[in-house]
Amino acid sequence: MDPTPVKPAVRPAASPPGASAPAAPHVLSDTIVAPARWWRSWWRSLSPTRQDRFAALAPLAAVLMFLAAIVVAFWYLRVEEVEREQEALRRDVEYAQQRVRLRLLERQEQLMRVARDIANQELGRGDFARRSEALITQYPELQSISWIDEHQRIRASHSAPTVHSEQLRIAGQILRPGDTARTFAQVQDLQQPVYSQSLAIAGEPVPLLQLQVPINSTGGFGGVVLGEYSVDSLLRYGTPTEVLARYAVTMLDGSGKLLAGTALSQRASGNAWRWWRDRANEYEVPVSPVGSGLVLRAQAYRTSLGFVGNSLFWLVGTLSAMTAWLLLATWRHTRRRMRAQEALVAETNFRRAMENSVLTGMRALDLEGRITYVNAAFCQMTGWSESDLVGQLPPYSYWPSNEYDSLRLKLRDELSGKTIVGGFQVRVQRKNGSQFDARLYVSPLIDAHGQHTGWMSSMTDITEPNRIREQLSASHERFTIVLEALDASVSVAPLGSAELLFANKLYRQWFGSQTDGHLQLVAQAGVLPTRHTDSNMDDEDGLMGLPADPLTSARSENAEIFLPDLGKWLEVRSRYLSWVDGRLAQMVIATDITPRRLAQEQAARQAEHAQSISRLITMGEMASSVAHELNQPLTAISNYCSGMISRSQSGQLSQEMLLTALQKTAHQAQRAGQIIQRIRAFVKRSEPNRTLAQVADMVNEAVELADIELRRHNVRLTHHIAERLPPVMADAILIEQVLVNLMKNGAESIENSQRPGHQRSVELSVLPREIEGQQVVEFTVQDTGKGLPPEVLERLFEAFFTTKSEGMGMGLNLCRSIVESHHGRMRAENLYNGSDVIGCRFTFWLPLAAPVDATALTTTTEPTPRTIA
Repeated sequence: MDPTPVKPAVRPAASPPGASAPAAPHVLSDTIVAPARWWRSWWRSLSPTRQDRFAALAPLAAVLMFLAAIVVAFWYLRVEEVEREQEALRRDVEYAQQRVRLRLLERQEQLMRVARDIANQELGRGDFARRSEALITQYPELQSISWIDEHQRIRASHSAPTVHSEQLRIAGQILRPGDTARTFAQVQDLQQPVYSQSLAIAGEPVPLLQLQVPINSTGGFGGVVLGEYSVDSLLRYGTPTEVLARYAVTMLDGSGKLLAGTALSQRASGNAWRWWRDRANEYEVPVSPVGSGLVLRAQAYRTSLGFVGNSLFWLVGTLSAMTAWLLLATWRHTRRRMRAQEALVAETNFRRAMENSVLTGMRALDLEGRITYVNAAFCQMTGWSESDLVGQLPPYSYWPSNEYDSLRLKLRDELSGKTIVGGFQVRVQRKNGSQFDARLYVSPLIDAHGQHTGWMSSMTDITEPNRIREQLSASHERFTIVLEALDASVSVAPLGSAELLFANKLYRQWFGSQTDGHLQLVAQAGVLPTRHTDSNMDDEDGLMGLPADPLTSARSENAEIFLPDLGKWLEVRSRYLSWVDGRLAQMVIATDITPRRLAQEQAARQAEHAQSISRLITMGEMASSVAHELNQPLTAISNYCSGMISRSQSGQLSQEMLLTALQKTAHQAQRAGQIIQRIRAFVKRSEPNRTLAQVADMVNEAVELADIELRRHNVRLTHHIAERLPPVMADAILIEQVLVNLMKNGAESIENSQRPGHQRSVELSVLPREIEGQQVVEFTVQDTGKGLPPEVLERLFEAFFTTKSEGMGMGLNLCRSIVESHHGRMRAENLYNGSDVIGCRFTFWLPLAAPVDATALTTTTEPTPRTIA
């Protein structure tokens, strides 16, 4: 155990023996009882059924409360007794601890005087031995006193005869390493007395409690005076005898091991009902000034007889059991009575609930026609209360005044037994004057003795069913009129049957009343999936191949067919539906689209004609440029021919010069022919022919045609074409027409804007792009003209809209139509430098005809300038 320095005790001083113990805290709290007035009002607010249930549970609750009161009373008395015993034990242990503490402080004071005398050199070895012997003889707990110098050498020592030989200290020896040496170092540092208690080890003598008092000489630390106490003697002579007689007192070390005294053995009992007897009443407190290294513990001897040995306990228990038995018997009798009463009330309530919960009005008449009973539903229907109706004779209050005669006849038939199985319909007047339709069913009323005592009538309000029936009839009539007036043929036929479920007027006019027309439309439109039957699969379901999706989510299928018998084009839409009888049927709607198809064909011919005219107009506008272009090779041919004639006449024409002139003449003739052939192919009218076209070839042809017009306007043309572009599915002539129109319009815009020479250019670029998730080829024509006003941009692609004085307004409209017919898009935008417009850009794109290898798409940046000769 670690040495502990002397310090003030932190535990308050114990009360002397005989002092009164403080009052024990109350365990049971006072019961909060509600005021009698509130209890009475709460009881009255309960329904009779709940009051009866609470009254039936009162005896059982009284038994439980009585037993609980007895148990709580005994438990409270036991707790009071245990608390008094614990308080007495705590007080006596505190008193014993104070006595031991005073004894230790007295011995500490005597050893401090010895150390002071040694420090003042007033005590030699002989005197030390005599004084130690006197102290050991006078105080039996003091077992040994030793004088140890500052080098831990024993100068003198005296021990009692009862000290074990292993614990004797011989003069001249050095302190053995251990608890004593560690305490010596601590005393040297603290310069104050320090207690220490070694841990008890099995097989070794019980360790002695040590106190080392420093010897403070004028020269500094001069050693210690070591006093060793017997813990057993300290317990025997320091503890009051009355405490030792009343409790089993022991002293323990810091780890809880027994040092002195005899502890009570634990009571081993397997009876769970005797837990209060097995709990030991003990208390322990550390001994000051030693501290937690020495603990004083006291265990009380059991002297109480407990509950079992108390005759009062048995008397009260017997009386309680008898009272509980009487109360339980009363409770069982009350419960049987309440069950019978509850069964009767439940049966009555059940019958009443059945009558009041039905929505059908019930009315009972006696043989004379007097009303003897009406239920709540009947009163709610008519608006009259039960007191108003019961006892009435005809005419009744709910009869309309204008139908007295007819209702009397029906009542007479009712009382005579002429009942109708399906009931009969009557008009009923409510108390507020409104009327409603009702259906009345009549049956004889037979009592328990088999006597016919009257008639029971049930009345149902059928105003809403009549209204719904009328609405359904009107709706069906409107639906039929609408279907018959449709300008489309509608037919419904079940699958796997030749029955025609429905056909409107137009279908009957076209195909008659048979399913032949329906099946013809289905077969020719191809809306039914075809399947191959196998002769070996006899048990195959006849409906295999039909859509398995829910009918509500099935989409209609459209097809356009031509019927030669009718001479009409029909748009056929079909879908599956579930017929009213649950069969799977197919509805076919055929609409006459002959006028629309004729209009589409005429529009296609007109569009083709407009494209041809547009090309002719374009070449007409470019006629002067074409003439200028043809004039150059023709002039060259004429010059070459004239030169050869003149040289031949003068005899200066050699064979080599003749061959050279002929070659040049042939080249100029080929050039003129190519120009004429290209213009003829451009303006030639032909059917649209979409084939796999190379983008570079189309662009080169368009550049050759537009270059004539651009040079006439002194405009430079630059074009960029991406390398290894995949082909597109297009009509090359139409795409060339779009490119020529865009480049010609750019040149005219530059001419109208009066741009200087270095700003007169048109740029054509063709690049691969990814637009809207698909790979396309983008064509861009950009000029340096004056741009387009915002109002012109909004209407740029409208038909017959133009900004030219002699224009038709069809060029850009046809260009956009051509691009969109190739599944592309076209747009136009101005180019800005700050707030100034520096040109215009036209862009359109065409989808690729095949997947594009991204690694093969590279762009050439080498411009091909074209300047005017």
